Amino acid sequence: MKTFEGYHRGINLGGWFSQCDHSEERYDSFIRKEDLSSIRDLGFDHVRVPIDYELLLDGSFQFKEDGLRRIEDCIGWCEEFGLNMVIDLHKTPGFSFDEGEKESGFFENESYQKIFYEIWETLAKSFGKKEHVAFELLNEVSEKRFADTWNHIVRNAIEKIRVYAPDSKILVGGYHNNAIEALKDLDAPYDENIVYNVHCYAPLVFTHQGAYWIKNMDQSFRMSFDSSYDRYREYTKKMIAEDFDDHFPSNDEIIDERYFDSLFEEALRVAEERNVALYCGEFGVIDRADPEETLKWFTCIGKTFKKYGIGRCLWSYKEMDFGLTENHYDKIRREILELI
Repeated sequence: MKTFEGYHRGINLGGWFSQCDHSEERYDSFIRKEDLSSIRDLGFDHVRVPIDYELLLDGSFQFKEDGLRRIEDCIGWCEEFGLNMVIDLHKTPGFSFDEGEKESGFFENESYQKIFYEIWETLAKSFGKKEHVAFELLNEVSEKRFADTWNHIVRNAIEKIRVYAPDSKILVGGYHNNAIEALKDLDAPYDENIVYNVHCYAPLVFTHQGAYWIKNMDQSFRMSFDSSYDRYREYTKKMIAEDFDDHFPSNDEIIDERYFDSLFEEALRVAEERNVALYCGEFGVIDRADPEETLKWFTCIGKTFKKYGIGRCLWSYKEMDFGLTENHYDKIRREILELI
């Protein structure tokens, strides 16, 4: 299987240009140049930078030069500290992975799609010659019913990007929030510089225990990682959804690294068959979980990543309920860095 060279071990800069109040103060202070130096010193080789369309467009969907300048500044910092960078469009007019954003209509509305193409043409014109910059078309497409439409949009977007950035790596993920099972329904890669992108927070009931944004979740709920699959099914049904499928084996064994080997099996097969690199653009554990239990999860998923050479990018650098640099992770930060 191809590997995503230069993107083996990264960290997300969530909350800077995305999932934020989009104030100048936030843009100026949340991430600074010295943070990129620290990220390099922690042993990462790249950052993924989520951006919402508000960074680039005003209320009339006209481009703002300041947004491009801010991305360019980050690219320069990465260049200075020897880091590669993924520009991830986290929200586009008409679509966000977060229902609370109340963005809708992207897959049915050609006007929204036109803006999406214009965003990518502008980013490609501006940064397509930067060898250490990759492009991620859209974060976490949600519904399977849009799979065919999404494939059509992906091809159009890539064709427009390739006019200005013929060799840039382009990351493509599928429905159900970049689910592993969605890869088989993506079209074959457009060219040799396409990367298939998945996210992994499985088992969700563990990595998101106590999460306030999950409808059925009891915010006081806590669990240990090395529980039985029967217990995982029970908790998932109660805390996530009745019909939520996290691909648990039909037995009462205790979870271990074999779970992640099995979880990634199909993605690895698809990537191998299509000769495309596989990348996990988000993974992590909420800061409400017990640190020692969190370490068990990282031990298991880290073995799978390393065994199969899967590039990965931890969620997230700071805050965002998953921030590696926050006090919650002080006792296990060094071990996490060794495991991933």
